[in-house]
Amino acid sequence: MIIDIHGHYTTAPAPLGQWRDAQVAALTDPLRAPDPAGPAIGDDEIRASIETNQLRLMDERGIDVTVFSPRASFMAHHIGDFATSAAWARICNDLCHRVSELYPDRFVPGAMLPQSPGVDPATVVPEIERAVLELGAVTVSLNPDPSGGHWTAPPLTDRSWYPVWEKLVELDVPAMVHVSTSCNPAFHTTGAHYLNADTTAFMQLLTGDLFADFPDLRLVIPHGGGAVPYHWGRFRGLAQALGRPEPEESLLRNVFFDTCVYHQPGIDLLLEVMPVENVLFASEMVGAVRGVDPRTGHHFDDTRRYVEKAGLTPDDLAAVEERNARRVYPRLDARLAAQGR
Repeated sequence: MIIDIHGHYTTAPAPLGQWRDAQVAALTDPLRAPDPAGPAIGDDEIRASIETNQLRLMDERGIDVTVFSPRASFMAHHIGDFATSAAWARICNDLCHRVSELYPDRFVPGAMLPQSPGVDPATVVPEIERAVLELGAVTVSLNPDPSGGHWTAPPLTDRSWYPVWEKLVELDVPAMVHVSTSCNPAFHTTGAHYLNADTTAFMQLLTGDLFADFPDLRLVIPHGGGAVPYHWGRFRGLAQALGRPEPEESLLRNVFFDTCVYHQPGIDLLLEVMPVENVLFASEMVGAVRGVDPRTGHHFDDTRRYVEKAGLTPDDLAAVEERNARRVYPRLDARLAAQGR
């Protein structure tokens, strides 16, 4: 089985975006507020949006299952207040749940959180519980920068985040550390802000003792870890200079990286630097990079091609493409096992 742990509903039917536009407009004109029950989207609309996009590509690329969460750039936690984010998260999470109900063998839901700048992170705990226990979410997307590129939130090691970590450990659910849209013109959303955040989150973890307090917490850093594999010597050297233990000892029991890296040398480096057990297959298809590479004739985000040309042994390849995901996402494993897979 090939499991893609990083998928987003980037092709959601138009009424979802229209509802969000009305919600944002209502921040200054309450008369434009949308129906609080959410947009009217039929099952056939969902099928049309999935079958011609993600599901078609999964079939073409031989991907069996995708962990499917709301569109990352749509989370936009910097817009409005907590109530704004709470309503938006509920609607987006419900929609991903519906996808998983329509295609139970192919999609497994993930969830976004109702984060808001300056608001106590503990306020997201009820939505974590609802998403996991009622919607079947196997992971959550956690934004380390709800301000949208201004980095006003405390580091992930700050005690204000502890109620979130406690709940994730209690439910045995990993978090993918994933920012959303940048409203800072200095940082392009997908080209800079995403990769900056991946690198920043890792450095925050390196300089703190989060996993001493939460030894069972699991965090996935997407996009191959940003600059982490490429600058592994820098991080090891900084850990030494700061009197911290080797990153392999202090972080790699709890921190994992996905394969959303869109060229062969990048995947080769990721798999050379990081232990195989810390790398999980992912593509983020129909995401930030949707085009065809003129040098290869294949889509940039067809990451299975890179992983399977990286020279892994059959056992290591099976770990990256399936076993690691089932270990890091135990609720995913339980769902697959219940299906006889």
